[in-house]
Amino acid sequence: MRNLPDALTRLAVLRGHNGTFSADLDRADRLSTLTAFGTNPGALKARFYLPPGIRPGAPLVVVLHGCTQNAAGYDHHSGWSELADRTGFALLYPEQQHVNNPNLCFNWFHPGDTRRNRGEALSIRQMIETMVLAHDLDRSRIFITGLSAGGAMANVMLATYPEVFAAGGIIAGLPYGRATTIPEAFSCMHGHGPASDDELWQLLREASDHSGPWPRVSIWQGSADPTVAPSNAEDIAAQWRSVHRLESAATRTERQGARWRRVWCNGAGETVIELNTVAAMGHGTPLGDELGRPGPYMLDVGISSTQEIAQFWGIVEGHDSLSPDFVPDMSEASRAAFPPPGTRLSDTDGARAGDAPARPAIHGSARETSVRKIIEDALRSAGLMR
Repeated sequence: MRNLPDALTRLAVLRGHNGTFSADLDRADRLSTLTAFGTNPGALKARFYLPPGIRPGAPLVVVLHGCTQNAAGYDHHSGWSELADRTGFALLYPEQQHVNNPNLCFNWFHPGDTRRNRGEALSIRQMIETMVLAHDLDRSRIFITGLSAGGAMANVMLATYPEVFAAGGIIAGLPYGRATTIPEAFSCMHGHGPASDDELWQLLREASDHSGPWPRVSIWQGSADPTVAPSNAEDIAAQWRSVHRLESAATRTERQGARWRRVWCNGAGETVIELNTVAAMGHGTPLGDELGRPGPYMLDVGISSTQEIAQFWGIVEGHDSLSPDFVPDMSEASRAAFPPPGTRLSDTDGARAGDAPARPAIHGSARETSVRKIIEDALRSAGLMR
């Protein structure tokens, strides 16, 4: 256990007023466990989903749950794997553990977890690289989204590894770098001590030495959120406007029922930032009839943020349609690290495919050690391990 103060339990405020998260996970869990993805300095778990017939070169969507939630439950309620079935992208779900945070919040404010190549941020980056290497996913189409503490952590990843992501989706999240302690975290969540646009820009620019191009960002916020003040969504928009060199005034404003959408476009007329405010919505992920199921912090407001974010990213236009008869050829490392949904590592065996000659399957602990070495060698080559 890391030496976080006992006061960390105060972050239970992120639970809102709907109680703890629950789902019948025996039936709802569609995810498999990623067992080998590097040094994992943030001590996170990793879950994933690959729809049947996924093609090489498919996009990867990284989804970060909120406090008191877990990966399987968030997937069940948000509908991301349902959308992946229809469209053909891979899903990665980093998952928090109680040993790191008693309320299962990602540590979005802790300096040891929010800096490039450190802690939870590096763990998530290692998971992403492992998925890309094992499944020949498209590096130019990697996306990340999250709710609440997961939304804040999604912003951490966009800030610290902007070269990795094409775009992000931040739901009830927090601006990067505004909190480094628990009191600062609560102050930020409540919208106290506002920062100037210049201060927000500086925080983001200090996160990496990246010079662009920058990820596109979709921001979502409930106007009646009692947990994360709506001013945080404004700060996130200001932070990303700065690096995109956009004016503070939106290019256009649209109203769609209870949803107000402000859009900022670049010089080429492309939408690079959108800020969606849902009137009278509390703390949670907006859901509609298209995908997912309502539950704690998963709010049926007639708007599917899952669908809308994927549309903003441009991955639901049929570019990655599924081929039911196609089964990707995977190496031994891929088979071991990414077994089919519902199977465990010890249940999957296979010979190495590709240019190397076939060799006998390895069983037990020796097999897992071999798989881990293959993955770790690849991560070292990518500069993500020493």
